[in-house]
Amino acid sequence: MHGATDGLDVAAVATALGLLAELDPHPAEVSTSGLVLPGRFRVDVVATSVVAAVTAAIAAVHQQRTGWYPAVAVDGRAAQISFRSERYLRRDGRTVGELWAPLSGDYRCADGWLKIHANFAHHGSAAAAALGVRADREALAERLGTLRAPDAEQAIIEAGGVAAAMRSAEAWRVHGQGRVEAATAPLRLQRAVTAGAVEPGPRRWPDAPTGAPAPGDAVRPLAGLRVLDLTRVIAGPVCGRVLAAHGADVLQVAAGHLPQIEPLVLDTGFGKRSTLLDLRLPADRVAFDALLADADVLVESYRPGALAALGYGPQELARRAPGLVVVDVRAYSSGGPWEARRGFDSLVQLVSGLADEAARNTGADGPVPLPCQALDHATGWLAALAAVAGVLRQRREGGSWRAEVSLAATAAWLDGLGRFRGTIVSDPGLDDVAPFLLDTVRAEPGGGAVVLSHVAMPGTLDGAAVRWASPPPRPGSSPPRWQAG
Repeated sequence: MHGATDGLDVAAVATALGLLAELDPHPAEVSTSGLVLPGRFRVDVVATSVVAAVTAAIAAVHQQRTGWYPAVAVDGRAAQISFRSERYLRRDGRTVGELWAPLSGDYRCADGWLKIHANFAHHGSAAAAALGVRADREALAERLGTLRAPDAEQAIIEAGGVAAAMRSAEAWRVHGQGRVEAATAPLRLQRAVTAGAVEPGPRRWPDAPTGAPAPGDAVRPLAGLRVLDLTRVIAGPVCGRVLAAHGADVLQVAAGHLPQIEPLVLDTGFGKRSTLLDLRLPADRVAFDALLADADVLVESYRPGALAALGYGPQELARRAPGLVVVDVRAYSSGGPWEARRGFDSLVQLVSGLADEAARNTGADGPVPLPCQALDHATGWLAALAAVAGVLRQRREGGSWRAEVSLAATAAWLDGLGRFRGTIVSDPGLDDVAPFLLDTVRAEPGGGAVVLSHVAMPGTLDGAAVRWASPPPRPGSSPPRWQAG
């Protein structure tokens, strides 16, 4: 891949993976206009890099399947706007719902700041119980004002809640988990080893036409690829959304008893199907096992160890589905003291020094977030890159493959890209991003329809239809089966 402007290196991730031979057979045309989003962290570089890397990887898939490599083009403005997709989602011209629950947010402690993430109600209840107060923002604020932030963080974590104390970059560098993240590549892909099992050979691609498409035809490079999406919130679902835009059959698998955030479910659901399975139930496990047997990729973002506790750990997955590519989306990288800790983008920004540095730069009294959920979106695109790269490796070398991406490793990558030194742009509003929006109609139960206005998919392939074939599905609207063909 080629194309550089103001420090942009679209091959940074591929270089770290040693994937240049697969992802760089031809140049990628990358156009940028510098910053679109405000702030000094190089979100522009990260957004354009991951979109370019994934689009080039999908072009490599098409070349492997047909012998023809479609030209790759990426508009850096579109890439940056896509990192804010949930902000611009509208249903019949109106916002869909609140992205943040009342208890979520920043609280001043006796020695600094703490962020509580309570968008799932049980996390808010756990935080209140840990602090011995009612689940009320005023009560939480009063209690936290008497506590040290690290002490409150630990108490909430131990109670099953989700919180983070704001740390400086210097403090994070000497922290045990911070040292792990500094030494961890943004994406880790390796062959999955199953003791005593015979290594599976390369799988065949589904049948595909050969050569360049005829005029007027539109190819779908990932057509026939079957992806199980066991993810929630933003990073993992973004991965499935990316793969669906290139033709993969992405089946989101959720349990009906687990909470969801409607705006995020809608925003990340384009092009997918949805089925409900509770893996604690024998009948649902039978249905899931049948899906797993024919899956090419499984993407999961549940708390580390949760799937293993249900009998679907790394070894079991490799045995049950030889040749499967598993992508593990985590808050913190494995190998550190926080490897099993729950986390979200906004919390990782606090602990890693990003929010503290932005506050110091702007003179703000309190944490200053990135201009978007950049860690979530970038990690989601890295997960998509891992899925595609894993499938390319599997089709060429055989074996089963496992990848890991994490919000904290992405934060370390972003931090290492330097800072923008020019004039900071103003925050774009809905009118400013209108050229990057699409309208999609979704039928309603019982008749009628709604119009969903949403951010278009960034990155193009010459002759390919980079689009979502369907609006976001209603939860559980599909049976637990793969599409025919």
